[in-house]
Amino acid sequence: MGTGWAAVAISAGAAWMAEALRGGDKQLGGYVGTDCLFCKVVSGEVPSEKVFETEKVLAFRDINPQAPTHVLVVPKRHVGSAAELGTEHADELVDIFEVCNVVARQEGVDSSGYRIVTNVGRNAGQSVFHLHFHLLGGRPMTWPPG
Repeated sequence: MGTGWAAVAISAGAAWMAEALRGGDKQLGGYVGTDCLFCKVVSGEVPSEKVFETEKVLAFRDINPQAPTHVLVVPKRHVGSAAELGTEHADELVDIFEVCNVVARQEGVDSSGYRIVTNVGRNAGQSVFHLHFHLLGGRPMTWPPG
């Protein structure tokens, strides 16, 4: 598999986060573009357990689940975080939330409840600098999170 940070992510679960925090393109504080982990997942270069896919959005299982249902929903086009969103992303955002609803139904958490979360920046816990939403369900959620 190689020794790159993507290989670390797949082979060692959450250990990739430490590697990601040590380097990468400093433009957005993390890996972007061709070195972006989620861009590589979207392209198929990095394997994932796909849950659902549309022309603009991919949903796949988190490699370090924090709930019985933990699916990541990402736009296929690279966007660093919610802080970069504009009107040009409107169609993708609609697709993202439609996919979240479909996935919640597929996973059987639509009636019991689920949480959709995105983090913006390191202090909020963003570790992959490609916009993504965590869909979490299958257990009671507490508030406040984190």
